[in-house]
Amino acid sequence: MTVPPAAPERARSGPSTLRHGLTLAWRGVIKTINSPEALLDVTLQPVIFLLLFVYVFGGAISGDTTTYLQFALPGVLVQTVVFASVGTGVALAEDLHTGIFDRFRSLPISRSAPLVGAIGADLVRYLTSGVIMLALGLLLGFRFGTDPLSVVAALALVMAFSFALCWVFTALALVVGQPRSVQGLSVLVILPLTFGSNVFVPAETMPGWLRWFVDVNPVSAVTNAVRGLLTGGPVLGPATTALGAAAVITAVFAPLAVTLYRRRT
Repeated sequence: MTVPPAAPERARSGPSTLRHGLTLAWRGVIKTINSPEALLDVTLQPVIFLLLFVYVFGGAISGDTTTYLQFALPGVLVQTVVFASVGTGVALAEDLHTGIFDRFRSLPISRSAPLVGAIGADLVRYLTSGVIMLALGLLLGFRFGTDPLSVVAALALVMAFSFALCWVFTALALVVGQPRSVQGLSVLVILPLTFGSNVFVPAETMPGWLRWFVDVNPVSAVTNAVRGLLTGGPVLGPATTALGAAAVITAVFAPLAVTLYRRRT
């Protein structure tokens, strides 16, 4: 008997990685649907943040809660995805210890597909959180000053920035390894980025040395662009800065994360 020749190994091309990654992302979405508690960090937490800041600090900062809601909701929307992007790194660190990536490696799929799929599934969670935040804002009295297309553009900009941040915390998870360490180190990054920005208060009220940091903080650029898209105001300049920052972060950390992932798995 003649033994048939072995099938050639499937090329790990970009389209294959994307196709396999989308399949695994859908798997992650289904897993989240079957475990609704996995959405608590991107649904309940931002709701609590918005309610607390609007009704505790709103009167002191803006004079009344209605005015502060118009200012704060776009910022809390940005803050939500910044905080939630940490979950991508923590979940990856946990999966590395369960051995799930070893099982993925035994499948005839692209080597980087599980990583792409995990980030893709998290982006769906972030989009769900953004929609919930906007719906809650409407219930509290938030009013859009623009058109529906601008609202969609605001969500798209937030998703683009969260996509970039996911790669940062993914790379951190692959370096540190321990979920608790990833979460602890991530907090040291996201707290200055969110509270050292114009998310909650105007930059004009801050001292000069802090305002310098706020002005160069990419979170401030994203927040300014989202405010312009939701309530009206300058958009082109802040959006260009925000997208440029997201592109630079992705260009630096995505290849780094993929390289670390291939070495680790």
